[in-house]
Amino acid sequence: MDDRDIRNTLGNFCTGVVIATGFVDGKPAGFAAQSFLSLSLDPALVGLSPAKTSTSWPLLRESGSFCINILSSHQKPVCDRFAQSGVDKFEGLEWQSGVTGSPVLADVLAYIDCELVAEHDAGDHTIAVGHIKELKVCKSEGLPLLFFKGAYGAFSVS
Repeated sequence: MDDRDIRNTLGNFCTGVVIATGFVDGKPAGFAAQSFLSLSLDPALVGLSPAKTSTSWPLLRESGSFCINILSSHQKPVCDRFAQSGVDKFEGLEWQSGVTGSPVLADVLAYIDCELVAEHDAGDHTIAVGHIKELKVCKSEGLPLLFFKGAYGAFSVS
């Protein structure tokens, strides 16, 4: 079993695509992720798994909070921007501050604004646990941006 076998097999599981954002030292920061999950209703917890090589996660960690922005199917260019390093990911993007101060991106399907409450080692990733402070469905009619077998797409609801 090698990395390619793992990717090919796990790629059969469709995931949503999110942008995790934070605000530290007067600047917004963020990254694209597909490793996001609901953990608990009581208390209201979610999980995010940034790579240990991420240059953005340490900034969000330092802020003590993060916002999960659930992308709509037409926001692949936003995802592409936040998947890059060394660029101003927020240049020209509309956003507003959530209750934690983390950026809530315009035009997302929904957002979940969280306080960071725990981190756990997970191989080449970290499992970050967030306590939900605010959440909102912004577009009830939109479709999500999905990732499946190494490609982005959407589906329709019948």
